[in-house]
Amino acid sequence: MKILVTGASGRLGRVLSRRLIVEGHEVLGMDRRPWPDPPRELKMFQLDVRKRPAEEVFRTHRPQAVIHMATVTHFTSRAEERHRINLNGTRAVFDHSARYGVEHVIFVGRHTYYGASHDSPLYHTEADPPHAVATFPELVDLVAADLYAGAALWRHTELTTTVLRFSYMLGPTRRGTLASFLKGPLVPQAMGFDPLFQFMHDEDVVEAILKSLENRLRGVYNVAGPQPVPLSVLIKVTGRRPFVLPSSLLPRFNGRLGLPRLPAGAMNHLKWPVTIDDSAFREATGFEHRFDEDETMASFRWA
Repeated sequence: MKILVTGASGRLGRVLSRRLIVEGHEVLGMDRRPWPDPPRELKMFQLDVRKRPAEEVFRTHRPQAVIHMATVTHFTSRAEERHRINLNGTRAVFDHSARYGVEHVIFVGRHTYYGASHDSPLYHTEADPPHAVATFPELVDLVAADLYAGAALWRHTELTTTVLRFSYMLGPTRRGTLASFLKGPLVPQAMGFDPLFQFMHDEDVVEAILKSLENRLRGVYNVAGPQPVPLSVLIKVTGRRPFVLPSSLLPRFNGRLGLPRLPAGAMNHLKWPVTIDDSAFREATGFEHRFDEDETMASFRWA
């Protein structure tokens, strides 16, 4: 199968692209960032998916499937640029896919779509609304992109559309929201709170994407790995130290003393969990994670 991977130059994009090649697929990569030494089997395009040359790739190469990973978070881009990349980029991918005969589009989303609040259910199902819109303004563009991708299920019925809401990714690539949160020696923790954190190994993320591709999965699905663990355990096992303060005082030290700089909305995630029920995805694809919670945390610590 001819597959286009947007965001291919990212750490996870590289792992996925190489795995697709091993599986025998013809792989096209697209990213604004360079990939200096890609596999010789990969045809790489250093392009912005929102620009006209990107449409030409769709028109001339006619991929059968597109895996859209070219979205960014508050850790990597400013608000205006995030909006342009996440929402406008997602719109371009679906418009080009519908226009040039793509059969299957996989949108790689995030479980933070659901938001963290004191009255949230312990495990979110795919039917739950996106409370992150109200609790975490810096995630609004990602939520909008997720909803836009989901709307393709009825807007572009000729496409097989898969929206995957992954739990945090963690592992040797050291990339992603949770990895950025844990990058320093100190990790903020709100006094009196120890929320559950749910994550999965980078390689299990790749495996789940492949399962979606193989099964021509249609619909919106939560995807998770092993059981969630308390933040205190996550901090300890990954070799960090907690910086514990009353939640009212944590903003004073935000981005200081080696702590990560978090937007205001992220403070809720230090108090309440965002955990998901992924039973529908496992039933539909037969997916089983390979790495348990200890192996996943260890792979991040020693990478």
